[in-house]
Amino acid sequence: MYAILDIETTGGKFNEEGITEIAIHKFDGHQVVDQFISLVNPEREIQEFVVKLTGINSNMLRNSPKFYEVAKRIIEITKDCIIIAHNASFDYRILRTEFDRLGFDYQRNTICTVALSKKLIPEAPSHSLGKLCRFVGIPMSDRHRANGDALATIQLFKLLLEKDIDKNIVQQSIKYADNRHIKQRYLKLLEKSPEKEGLFYVHNQQGTIIFIGRGQNIKKEVNKLFLKESPKGVNILKRIHEITFQETGNLLFTRLKYHLELLKLRPKYNVIRKPKISGKHFNHDTFLILDKGRSPEENAVILIEKNTVLGYTYTNLAFQENNLSVLKSMLTPIENREIAKTIIKNYLLKNNVSKIVRLEIE
Repeated sequence: MYAILDIETTGGKFNEEGITEIAIHKFDGHQVVDQFISLVNPEREIQEFVVKLTGINSNMLRNSPKFYEVAKRIIEITKDCIIIAHNASFDYRILRTEFDRLGFDYQRNTICTVALSKKLIPEAPSHSLGKLCRFVGIPMSDRHRANGDALATIQLFKLLLEKDIDKNIVQQSIKYADNRHIKQRYLKLLEKSPEKEGLFYVHNQQGTIIFIGRGQNIKKEVNKLFLKESPKGVNILKRIHEITFQETGNLLFTRLKYHLELLKLRPKYNVIRKPKISGKHFNHDTFLILDKGRSPEENAVILIEKNTVLGYTYTNLAFQENNLSVLKSMLTPIENREIAKTIIKNYLLKNNVSKIVRLEIE
């Protein structure tokens, strides 16, 4: 059972808005079986631009019921229903805010027809209600009034139900009040993460990397991120869409790649601290640093030539390490060479690597 609704508000500051009109149509998937439509006295001023948009002004609402007078009816008509709205996060937030003011914890599962139409009608030039309805030939009346928009949303939702041929897209689009859909998504991301040393990259919905993490066990570090309750952690969790990862094989490569990636990508939620640059030289002008690779048969290699960090790579054959021209062709070059040199020097002061091989350059 669905409760297809639309709400008009006063406008104003976030979470300070009030409802001026509400329309709810209880829909069983085939027809409307109940409805509730009412103006509401918001007991606060209506923003002027909203008056022009909706035509609803304070004089019209003077004798209308206040929210607490219609709250019971809203609870009853939406009971055991999934709330359907165009931009459901807005309408649901407004409803929850009004119920919070009454001290009532109002929770319903929701489906947003904006998100659903993007999946099922991706060819539409716009997914705003008015333009989308025009695109698919749904007639609209009383635009920007609760009942007019709700009636259009009913017709749109009927169309979307028909377009969902396999009957799984609508189901997958449900946002559960207990956040189980988020927990399920986190579990899927966690399952994909390897129990290997390396870096992981948190991407938002646009694909932008917003956070880089690292550790000896990527899966454990991703799990720690999902459990964070700090303001920064919560902000990252809200924006996670995908997590990718990069195995490194050893701690030196993890540190080196982590700092170089931070400087290059500058993710929004990482704190970037440049290592203190050292003016000291390495003990040998030209040499290789060899350490564990990502698999038993692989070496991780850094080439230092004349006190400059040229780059890093992974090798599988002694021939690759012994032939300098071949090795150079395999290198991933490093832009921030002074930063890289500092990271490597600081690491070598406190940690061992598999081998350091001095090279004689003719």
